[in-house]
Amino acid sequence: MELEFLGTGAGVPSKGRNVSSTALKLLDERNEVWLFDVGEATQHQILETTIRPRKITKIFITHLHGDHIFGLPGLLSSRANQGGNTPLDLYGPVGIKKFVETSLSVTGTKLGYKINYVELKNGGEIFNDKTFSVTAGKLEHRITCFGYRVVEKPRTGELLVDKLAEYHIPNGPVYGKLKAGEKVTLSDGTELDGKDFIGPDKPGKTVAIISDTRYTPEIDKLADHADVVVHESTFSDDDKKLAYNYFHSTATSAAKVAKKCHAKGLLLTHISARYTGKSALVLQNEARKIFDNSRVVNDFDIYEVPFNQ
Repeated sequence: MELEFLGTGAGVPSKGRNVSSTALKLLDERNEVWLFDVGEATQHQILETTIRPRKITKIFITHLHGDHIFGLPGLLSSRANQGGNTPLDLYGPVGIKKFVETSLSVTGTKLGYKINYVELKNGGEIFNDKTFSVTAGKLEHRITCFGYRVVEKPRTGELLVDKLAEYHIPNGPVYGKLKAGEKVTLSDGTELDGKDFIGPDKPGKTVAIISDTRYTPEIDKLADHADVVVHESTFSDDDKKLAYNYFHSTATSAAKVAKKCHAKGLLLTHISARYTGKSALVLQNEARKIFDNSRVVNDFDIYEVPFNQ
């Protein structure tokens, strides 16, 4: 499980940062890529990565401000042109379906795949299968905005090969059956139950995506004991009044969330264009005063989950 940042800027693109988009790469877990927001020129950013649009199966939109959705029609069109023919699930606030369908209709764009729209009015669980669940939580922004919590289900433990050594089983189908928890009968008549030779389940990983917002207790639910919290950090403490007036967060407020929620790591994104180049480290330094394992991210940064400093 990896996070790859396709756009880490706020409001408008700059020379150093494109506008919002984050890819959650689940290639080992599901052979899929999930996107969170699709700001202008996201598909151009993808060209600089190893991501293939046809691998994108789910898109989660936090809110309908342009810097989070203006790249969506183009990406959807390119996905069709580049061999993507499987259905795509699109989650977001009410209005996202109208935005996409109007854009495609006006431009005469035909997609060779179905979009399954899931328009959100309130928070709660929005996806659940045998490997992952996703919960949405309502944030406090100028328009309806959602944060997301992605939870990987516990993974089956390792086959205890050392414990099997006494049975002198050659590598092959028997190992596969035991790994699957099945019962097998050996050539000498010995019966083995795979469940007796599998270690404890491995806990899954949790990622929280917190977009444009003032602090609200709903964030705590999304970020609780997360391996990584990706949190908007538009302003520094010097501009905390500005942050409040524009319904945004500071690096300090993001760090307080990470510490309070016992997160393992904090990645700061959605950086105002006023913090160019190394000046963005001001935000990182402010966050680290409260939560040491904090980092400002840049476009094309890749982080394996769980987060390691």
